[in-house]
Amino acid sequence: MANAGIEAREAHTRRLAEAEVRLQTDPRDLRALIAKADALEGLGDGRSAASFYSAALRIAGDGRGLPPDLIAELRRAQIAATGQAERFQTHLDQSLRAAGFDPSGSGRFALSLDLMAGRKQLYQQQPLFYLFPGLPQIQFQPRDTIPWLAQVEQAAADIRGELGVLLAGTDVFRPYVERRENRPNGDTLGMIDNPDWSALFLWKDGIEQPLAARCPRTMEALAGLPLCRVPGRTPSILFSKLAPGARIPPHHGLINTRLICHLPLIAPPGSRFRVGNEVREWKEGEAWAFDDTIEHEARNDSGQDRTILIFDVWKPELTEEERDLVSTLFESIDTYGAGGAAWGV
Repeated sequence: MANAGIEAREAHTRRLAEAEVRLQTDPRDLRALIAKADALEGLGDGRSAASFYSAALRIAGDGRGLPPDLIAELRRAQIAATGQAERFQTHLDQSLRAAGFDPSGSGRFALSLDLMAGRKQLYQQQPLFYLFPGLPQIQFQPRDTIPWLAQVEQAAADIRGELGVLLAGTDVFRPYVERRENRPNGDTLGMIDNPDWSALFLWKDGIEQPLAARCPRTMEALAGLPLCRVPGRTPSILFSKLAPGARIPPHHGLINTRLICHLPLIAPPGSRFRVGNEVREWKEGEAWAFDDTIEHEARNDSGQDRTILIFDVWKPELTEEERDLVSTLFESIDTYGAGGAAWGV
């Protein structure tokens, strides 16, 4: 048995040397990369082996045009790399727990592990128009930084009652994305004039709409909130409806100085929302706030309409002076011409 072990180690060492010679000639040689990974695995260096398996998979891309036998080898490499990653993560988790830490106790630390392991992708703010530097890269805003959200949730039943009265009347919902004659309308992700995503505005582009008078409890619930106020731009307060089977494709908002808030009012199971690498299901009466300049999307896989209240607020990290500066900036921009693109929510 001892001799067999020595012979196996010598064979792995020999194959490792052969693979290294081939890689000196062509560092992108897929078969040599896999052969080196196999040899390292046989020598007990699983972490190094995983790095060469991963390099081969990365270079191979989608595998288009590769011979079937090499595709089979790449599939084996994928299985080996995944197994090594799982063993490594188990080791880290056990080590942290043995040291007295709960890896899931800190959401930020848990995310760092997911990013390191490749289980999640890193998403950053990508505003389409205006970036205010130095603001935290947070997908869903922590509840302890927006304590006023609880008062909105407490009014959910009354707000839904007012929505119900509006729904019982003439259809007052309009497509959320509407064509604008004074701006290009090309980049709309198929949403322009699409009734699958529709809205009923109480405030639009910073202007109170007539229907707001029919929703006094809704407006009362939002009174005193740090609504994002930029004349001619914000706030926007609306009921947003997503039809059964509809999907809002991934997209980014225009400015990163505000949060968009959702209060689900009619939220059938199967209606979901993703911001960055976190997916949540809307639940009636449970509100949240998020950064819409981080990639986000929505889908309604239920058989019913999903309807929520949406409004926008300043990010809590901005000082009063900074809020006034941003507001004045956009007022100045709009006095230069006929106004820019609607910000929306």
